[in-house]
Amino acid sequence: MTREARPLVFLGTPTAAATVLLDLIRNGFEIAHVITRADARRGRGSATAPSPVKQVALDNSISVSHDMTWLQENSHRELLGVVVAYGKIIPASVLLRIPMVNVHFSLLPRWRGAAPVERAILAGDARTGVCIMNVEETLDTGDVFAQREINISDVHTVESLTADLAVLGAELIVDTLNEGLSAGLPQLGETTYAAKVSADELRLDWNLSSVEVSRRVRALRSYTMLGSQRLKVITAEMVTDEVQLHPGHCDGLGIVGTSDGAVRLVSVQPEGKAIMDASAWLRGRSGQEIIQFS
Repeated sequence: MTREARPLVFLGTPTAAATVLLDLIRNGFEIAHVITRADARRGRGSATAPSPVKQVALDNSISVSHDMTWLQENSHRELLGVVVAYGKIIPASVLLRIPMVNVHFSLLPRWRGAAPVERAILAGDARTGVCIMNVEETLDTGDVFAQREINISDVHTVESLTADLAVLGAELIVDTLNEGLSAGLPQLGETTYAAKVSADELRLDWNLSSVEVSRRVRALRSYTMLGSQRLKVITAEMVTDEVQLHPGHCDGLGIVGTSDGAVRLVSVQPEGKAIMDASAWLRGRSGQEIIQFS
């Protein structure tokens, strides 16, 4: 096989996808066009900002659009689509005309679907990885052209693991296209689905084990309630010493009881405020030896 010669059309949106796009550009692949979500409002103002992928495209003078119109108008061309966290279904009518490969952040067929990184952390998986697969009309079912693995550490968060996988995915898609696409292999093994994270899952349940609470903090934008106020738990660590605290009870050191032990709050974000050290937040709550979260 020889290096992929067809111009690429890139479909993606977040920072992880931008990492892959930038590596393709740096390695000399022709990017004919980029498709990403429309500019979105950021912060509390009315101004909008481009997606990370669009910003990379603009910085490199690559044309950008926000829907399938460009693909439909250019379906007669010899193109290859590269999809990374695009976030929308690609119509079968487009796939019939333009073949596409997806950089998927899991070891397929484990964690097909919308939230593979979150689900891998929540499940306590020791390893995950990246697959380059053929895009089909059905969800993440295509043949796999290449894959690479990575260990999941006890301190990986969804952000840090996604960043590591983006770098790995960028290297893998570049290597795969340099070698030329060969025949893919069918996915083998038990299939699991990475359902989109629901709003209910974000609220911490202190009746879970310390391991489960820790995983939820690492994988999700978790929060707990203190009366009517929401407190986001940004980082926490497991406590190895024996602690006598009821689930949800927090002492002056930021140690919170779970069903089988405790975790220690490291950084938090009170409602309407910036992220801060948990110790600083606790110092501002004088007169309460024990706080009860719900």
